[in-house]
Amino acid sequence: MATLTSRALVLVDIQNDFCEGGSLPVTGGSAVARRVADYVVAQHCSYAAVVATADWHQDPGDHFGDPPDYVDSWPVHCVAGSDGALFHPHVGLALEHVHAIFRKGLHAAAYSGFEGSTSADGHVMGLADWLRAKGVQEVDVVGIATDHCVRATALDAVADGFRTRVLVDLTAGVAAGTTASALDTMAAAGIQLEQSG
Repeated sequence: MATLTSRALVLVDIQNDFCEGGSLPVTGGSAVARRVADYVVAQHCSYAAVVATADWHQDPGDHFGDPPDYVDSWPVHCVAGSDGALFHPHVGLALEHVHAIFRKGLHAAAYSGFEGSTSADGHVMGLADWLRAKGVQEVDVVGIATDHCVRATALDAVADGFRTRVLVDLTAGVAAGTTASALDTMAAAGIQLEQSG
């Protein structure tokens, strides 16, 4: 079991555009936002750090498609500075416990939170280096979408040497088939798939 000083919680892309009413909505996104917030408020003291990732697109090239193919290109979403790029209101209380936000995808597609960066004390740091600097060895991953950015973040966490769990009940997937495939891929990579309770 991880100790307080070794485990971090990663909230993946719980943004307006990925929830109902957004430009690229995931069914159940708003409900997941609320469950994640409740979990963070109740459990943040169990973690050495809580961080969030966010799509933050300015000119991501062919990541935006017209029309999108929903495989490699998508409708315009999470444009830097837009309401759609803001965190969902349900996670407001959780953000009080977030130590850093890692924005990704400014000029290119970026699915994994480990492609993001944050600025601290005038220095830009990627997620893996930031976590290591905090002594983190294990991560729990939650958020949206199970079959895209959650999967990519969890796979990169394992590749970067972190013991990784995905708290499945605190995620929402785009489609049943791709979500099942993503869960199989994560399990095959050694990621623990668990419930938050």
